[in-house]
Amino acid sequence: MQRRKFIQQGVLAGAGMLAAGHTIASNGFADKARTNGLFANENPIIGTDGFPVVRIDEAKRKFKSHTVEKVIREVRAGAGNKEVGWLFENCYPNTLDTTVDFSIVDGKPDTYVITGDIDAMWMRDSSAQVWPYVTLAKEDKELQQLIRGVIRRQSRYIQLDPYANAFYKDPNKISEWKSDLTDMKPGVHERKYEIDSLCYPIRLATGYWDVTGDASIFDAEWLAAMKVVLETFRVQQRKDNPGPYHFQRRTEFATDTLPMHGYGFPTKKVGLIHSMFRPSDDATVYPFLIPSNLFALSSIRNLRHIFQTLSIGKDLDGLAFSLETELSTALAEHAVVNHPVYGEVFAYEVDGFGNHTFMDDANVPSLLALPYLQSTHYIGDLSVLHPEKKGYTVYQNTRRMVLSDSNPFFFKGKAGEGIGGPHVGIDMIWPISIIIRGLTSHDSQEIAACIRLLQHSHAGKGFMHESFHKDDVTKFSRPWFAWANTLFGEFILKTYRQSPALLG
Repeated sequence: MQRRKFIQQGVLAGAGMLAAGHTIASNGFADKARTNGLFANENPIIGTDGFPVVRIDEAKRKFKSHTVEKVIREVRAGAGNKEVGWLFENCYPNTLDTTVDFSIVDGKPDTYVITGDIDAMWMRDSSAQVWPYVTLAKEDKELQQLIRGVIRRQSRYIQLDPYANAFYKDPNKISEWKSDLTDMKPGVHERKYEIDSLCYPIRLATGYWDVTGDASIFDAEWLAAMKVVLETFRVQQRKDNPGPYHFQRRTEFATDTLPMHGYGFPTKKVGLIHSMFRPSDDATVYPFLIPSNLFALSSIRNLRHIFQTLSIGKDLDGLAFSLETELSTALAEHAVVNHPVYGEVFAYEVDGFGNHTFMDDANVPSLLALPYLQSTHYIGDLSVLHPEKKGYTVYQNTRRMVLSDSNPFFFKGKAGEGIGGPHVGIDMIWPISIIIRGLTSHDSQEIAACIRLLQHSHAGKGFMHESFHKDDVTKFSRPWFAWANTLFGEFILKTYRQSPALLG
């Protein structure tokens, strides 16, 4: 089903949670929540510290990792804020508990990962959902198998259709979007071309290799997929012609289709890569999506590092170098614009003609998330744009802009503040944006404030949601959204390891 169909705008029974900044005491939580009507079950099973057991029963969990369970026990015991510890226990393993389908096919691992309430595998979401487990993989052979299986399946999907954003496990399944005016193939759920769909698998493979040293993932099938990625990026620079990709849908939502006969609005061909959809699966306004082009630059540099370090992909390195050079030059010229209040900032989208948007969207890649997605090998991607002006300062200017009312999708109300986007609508804050704000902050007070916001946003359910209303957390969308859950786990685990007092 399409994500938009799962958005729940109705008010759930019961009173709203307390506003951000006000501490919720652990004692009596279950009784208060039951009185407020926040639990579907009137008589929930109460676990340790007085919190209800909401994690799926152990016998029904899709995949089990002893290392993940060990981390859960450690964080829950060490977190002074018992409600945050409870949320971590529910959210961190949610991808493994509920969304993975792991098997061995032809002697090799194969992993299909759904997003939660939609039975389809997004290239972006599947990478992001298992990413928080990568740091544990070195000591956990089962996790290694699981992640290798995701990488293998993604390699096959890329070769099936590099312009698709989501796929089915059954290669013969016909999509409900079969009537979209584009080249729909069996096995493809949706065909919204997004740069990040091709970048996330590179990030996952690079991160896995960095941690484990296991280069077996870089086999002939993976190299074939990387060739498709690089060729697609080259074609979508659209230097000589619009290329093969076009997309239209008969819909009342303008963000679900592309104008100009399905090719999007015109651009000046400057070397940037077109992305016809954002990571929210919403159509771009100006097709040069800056955070995604920066992600592509980092991804290409990751590929070149792998090619050169392992002496593989020699026939691809020339194309990768050419793309890297052109992208870096084009970004230096077009990514940074002058804001009347904040000075030099990164634009969200540009068209090469000088038009641009001042905004950000909650979905990642985003402007807020730029440091989060930078390569471990090439951390200078931000400064390379304006080395004489310290590009990181440009990011800080951008950060202040997108976390203010200068961003049309920054919402602030009684229940909290954060970034949303057109996908869900006005006044709906995405917990992912709050998590990313915390993950990219070096300010302990800001990190603590993000944790409090998230703690108060779950509406008594014990999980993160896709979005919640700025004035009432009981108005939320998607009760089962594994990306937000696992990303929350990543944030809490990072905080526990680096600044455990913030979980007090």
